[in-house]
Amino acid sequence: MTDGILGKAATMEIPIHGNGEAGQLPEDDGLEQDLQQVMVSGPNLNETSIVSGGYGGSGDGLIPTGSGRHPSHSSTPTGPGDEVARGIAGEKFDIVKKWGINTYKCTKQLLSERFGRGSRTVDLELELQIELLRETKRKYESVLQLGRALTAHLYSLLQTQHALGDAFADLSQKSPELQEEFGYNAETQKLLCKNGETLLGAVNFFVSSINTLVTKTMEDTLMTVKQYEAARLEYDAYRTDLEELSLGPRDAGTRGRLESAQATFQAHRDKYEKLRGDVAIKLKFLEENKIKVMHKQLLLFHNAVSAYFAGNQKQLEQTLQQFNIKLRPPGAEKPSWLEEQ
Repeated sequence: MTDGILGKAATMEIPIHGNGEAGQLPEDDGLEQDLQQVMVSGPNLNETSIVSGGYGGSGDGLIPTGSGRHPSHSSTPTGPGDEVARGIAGEKFDIVKKWGINTYKCTKQLLSERFGRGSRTVDLELELQIELLRETKRKYESVLQLGRALTAHLYSLLQTQHALGDAFADLSQKSPELQEEFGYNAETQKLLCKNGETLLGAVNFFVSSINTLVTKTMEDTLMTVKQYEAARLEYDAYRTDLEELSLGPRDAGTRGRLESAQATFQAHRDKYEKLRGDVAIKLKFLEENKIKVMHKQLLLFHNAVSAYFAGNQKQLEQTLQQFNIKLRPPGAEKPSWLEEQ
């Protein structure tokens, strides 16, 4: 009966084989993080309306709200406000109970997978893309860190060159016999300072763009990935429940539970498939955006660094004009020297 429901077009169930020894658990650094992820989303007690087939699942074994409250022995009449308060308290009680059942099922599924006693649904192509994104983000974070270090070093170099230029200019005025030598060295440091400020503006623009790509664009996609992974765990947990019920005896009570389990499973399946589609779309757009951004930024970085070390002041200034970068006037707060139009 469940074959059609359990069928998947682009995913497959991967059995996880293992000896299930408890001694292996502490060696898995990711298990504790995964368990924390299961527990981190607690029940939202600010919500006072319960959506059918929602957060907590089927609610099998729950005490109905009405029968879960003891009758009042007070002869004092109750007003509408008391009825509303009891209704809200009952709904919150149901939310907590459903959250507890959902958390139990997901934790059970997670441990079953880790100990090699269960199966998990895997979209191999999507999993590879997600892992590639995480690896790419780590590498870009390294580039971002190095870029920030470069801007700090360039800023320090500029301060030293500026101070050295002032010292040469002062000595030029006070040493007539070396006035010319001190003078052209002062001019050289002044020119290096000007070119360095231009280079620093270009590097800052490069770093700012990489920062946006890593901390906003990539992070936004990874947040959707986390939601997808949580939905996958829930989907497999309720799939396992449905499979176990399907293998059990069939009587009037079991049929009712089976129908309820099928409805809950279908809701989690729909949620999982929607998030899987969302992740696929975001990964596609992220890749396109990354290529577009990095093509521009790598060209900027190359042209600016090449012009600086070639001593080509004109080309360096043209590079900033090409990418619409404005330098802030000297005296702006460290370390930014740029304004993006």
